[in-house]
Amino acid sequence: MRLPTRLLLTAAAALAARRALRSPASRYDLTGRSVLITGGSRGLGLALAQECLSRGANVTLMARTADDLRRAQERLNAGPRVQTVTGDVRRDDDAARAVQEAVRAHGRLDVLVNNAGIIQIGPEANTTEQDYRDALEVNTLGPLRMVRAARPHLRGGGRVLIVSSVGGRVAIAHLGPYSVSKFASAGLGQSLRAELAREGIVVSTVLPGLMRTGSPLNAPVKGQVRREYALIATLAALPVLSLDAAEAARRILNALEAGRAETMVGGPAAVMRAAQGAAPELTASLMALAARLLPGPAGSDRAVTGRDAESPLTQGNPMKRAAEGAFNQRRAHGRQPGDRET
Repeated sequence: MRLPTRLLLTAAAALAARRALRSPASRYDLTGRSVLITGGSRGLGLALAQECLSRGANVTLMARTADDLRRAQERLNAGPRVQTVTGDVRRDDDAARAVQEAVRAHGRLDVLVNNAGIIQIGPEANTTEQDYRDALEVNTLGPLRMVRAARPHLRGGGRVLIVSSVGGRVAIAHLGPYSVSKFASAGLGQSLRAELAREGIVVSTVLPGLMRTGSPLNAPVKGQVRREYALIATLAALPVLSLDAAEAARRILNALEAGRAETMVGGPAAVMRAAQGAAPELTASLMALAARLLPGPAGSDRAVTGRDAESPLTQGNPMKRAAEGAFNQRRAHGRQPGDRET
């Protein structure tokens, strides 16, 4: 058998197998579902809550700060369809309490959205081992704790969403702890999808690129903080390089409803992933070149939040300020390791 014919037959067999494995249960409607969103008080979490409500779901928002949750609830303005619970994904008892509150408020739990996360910005020379521990605790072990708490309620048809990042497929300079933890969270999503399938739980992982959520304002920054912050805040507000947060939320929930294993969110993210797969050596060289153009390290490892690294350049960016206002960032209470900051 000639090679082209063999390849065509292999592709046809793979397509047939995929269709055979795709069951009606893979198609999911959020109408009337109970959805728990971690890191739900601002940023992408708030955008996901808005989109869940528009699709007819009831939501429970989990975050560390009661005041941020109160403002999010007021902004969503959906009455009893929105409930809140303060908690930290780094704590087993908080994870269990959040799940119990979602079940109490809405009668059951159908969907767990693992969105809470942190991002630290700065050169590796100013990064500490504790920065890596913090990122792994929230971005990787946080979803694991939440899944373990929610698992009994999700058996027989529930859904789990892991919000990873393109930084979990292509390591990004000056985002070392973030990338390491997001690589791990993407692996966690793959592992859980395989293991929980037998219980009727579908796990989906999404890997967004830059989004206009306003989140850099509350992210910790190290090194030459004003230059570091100006760069990330500007890139995260550019329309071509970044995705509107509401559009990102729509794409993410489409992936959840479709039961997809893994989804890149945003054109630049998809391009980066494709380049990494097709030409890993070239991609590594380009990333190294990009790193050379970034600000160098500073003499101190002390971190400040983005709001403390503002400059006239960043303060005058209208798209940045619009995103901060739309997604509850400006009055957020400093760095909250259990809230979504990416």
